[in-house]
Amino acid sequence: MSATTAPAAVRPAAARPRLVRWLLRLHRPALLAWTALVVLGAALLLWLAGPLADAAAEGWRQYDACGSAPKCAYDQDAILRYKDWYGYATTALDVLPLVVAAWAGAALTGRELESGTARLAWAQSTAPARWLAVRLAVPAAAVTAGTCLLFWLHHRVWTAGRGRIDTAKSWADFGTFYANGPAVAGLAVAGLAAGVLAGLLLRRTLPALVTGTLATAGVWGLAHALMPHLWPAVTAVGGLDRGVPGTGIVVEEGLVSRSGAHLPLPRCGSSADCDTAYAHAVGQFRTYHPYAHYWPLQLVTTALLLAVAGLLVLGSFLVLRRLAGPRTGESPA
Repeated sequence: MSATTAPAAVRPAAARPRLVRWLLRLHRPALLAWTALVVLGAALLLWLAGPLADAAAEGWRQYDACGSAPKCAYDQDAILRYKDWYGYATTALDVLPLVVAAWAGAALTGRELESGTARLAWAQSTAPARWLAVRLAVPAAAVTAGTCLLFWLHHRVWTAGRGRIDTAKSWADFGTFYANGPAVAGLAVAGLAAGVLAGLLLRRTLPALVTGTLATAGVWGLAHALMPHLWPAVTAVGGLDRGVPGTGIVVEEGLVSRSGAHLPLPRCGSSADCDTAYAHAVGQFRTYHPYAHYWPLQLVTTALLLAVAGLLVLGSFLVLRRLAGPRTGESPA
């Protein structure tokens, strides 16, 4: 009996490498495009962290040395060049999860279901659950590896300009914050899952592309709204004339009353209204996240995004079960 059952036990395990090879062959253009994108992005970030940052820092050193002199030569082009290319690189890295979601919805599931390729694969002794697992795992590995490399290099760029380039973005700048850490990798994985789910639900290329992209933008908006509240913030208090010390990601700010209560900033339309509103205040307060909270915020935001990605993956398997029938529940082991 063992001699007759052994081949059947080996067949599912042997099918996995075939599925991976078929997936890589089918989406070879996308794999090559992703590789080229990561390589070019890494080259740009290395250029920014090295020669461009050094030239911009030297330009600012020259400018600061000018003092109040009416005419002074400094390398303005180097400063502007660094600023422009830093903006391009940051925007490209922030947009990358949306590109992943669009591709996943359009090509990874939507097009295959629209053309019937997926059902043909299911009919040829490929379990639908295994088919979907491979389509999630292989791209997720490539997307995670690429985005992790790029955000690490982007953080090197930001570190190279910190304290040396006067126009360098603050860590609290939201474009820089997301491009500077693992949150962008978490968002890319969530985008992949959102695109896959959109393709399974709509089973058409263009609608899945649009829906997956919009869903990822919605996940990003949700994470952005929740991020300042995922870690305890600190509160600083200052006088009405001195201002409040501390900078970072602001959660809340307002006035301090004589009783010590925190009041929201008044919305006064005239100086008389402002005088009335400030008459009961003795100071100002600001609840914010300082730079010391950078990594905690990055990690909890990434955890939130990965949790959303997990829910989207679960939804994809549930939708696939409805599409393919009870066979989807077969164990991929």
